[in-house]
Amino acid sequence: MVKALIGRKLGMMQVFGDDGHSLPVTVVQAGPCVITQVKTPERDGYAALQLGFGKRKESRVNRPLRGHMEKAGKGCFEILKEVKVEDPEGYETGQEFGADVFEIGERIDVMGNSKGKGFAGTVKRWGFHRGPVTHGCKNIREPGSTGCATYPGRVIKGKKMAGQKGNKRVTTLNLRIVDVRPEENLILIKGALPGSSNGIVFLRKSNRVK
Repeated sequence: MVKALIGRKLGMMQVFGDDGHSLPVTVVQAGPCVITQVKTPERDGYAALQLGFGKRKESRVNRPLRGHMEKAGKGCFEILKEVKVEDPEGYETGQEFGADVFEIGERIDVMGNSKGKGFAGTVKRWGFHRGPVTHGCKNIREPGSTGCATYPGRVIKGKKMAGQKGNKRVTTLNLRIVDVRPEENLILIKGALPGSSNGIVFLRKSNRVK
C-alpha cells in the first residue's frame, strides 16, 4: 500500500499520553484520496500514482481536466498530486486510500505552504540586529551596507535583504503519529505543521529514524 496521502490541516489541540503528560498535536483530515491515473514506465517513462483529494464543482473545472478526472468515477477533485511507487501493477484507477495507510507511532514527513507575512524588513525577516538607538542615529532598523567596495562592485546574489516573508514550500521532517482514526479519516500528528488552518498538506513516510 502506498505510504502517502494528501490532507487538510484542521488545527491544533492537545491529547494526553499513557504517562499522563499532555501532547500538542495537529489534526489532519488525511484523505480519502482517489487514484485518478496510474503511470507506468512503458507508457509514461516512470512509475507513479496520481492522487485526487477534495471535492470541486464540475462548473469550476475546465473540460479537458474534467474528462481526465471522470475516468476515476469519483467526481472532480480540488487537488491532484503524484506519488512515486516501485510497482504500479497492484493499483487501479478509482482506488481509494484513507488514514488507515499509516499507523500509530509511525514517522512521517509533512509538506505544505507556510503562512505568508507580506513584505518584511531585514529585522523581522532575517533577525538582523538594530542599529544604535542614540541621538542623531538614523539607521535603527536599516540593513546597512550591502556592497563589496570596488570589487566586485555589485550586490552578491542571495544577499539577505528585505522582501517577501513566508508563503514558501516547507517540509517538516520526522514527525510522530500520535493517533489514527480511520472512521473519520483523521490523523493526529505531534507538533506543529506548516501553513494555516484548512491549508493543504502532503504526508509521506519518513526515511529518517530517530
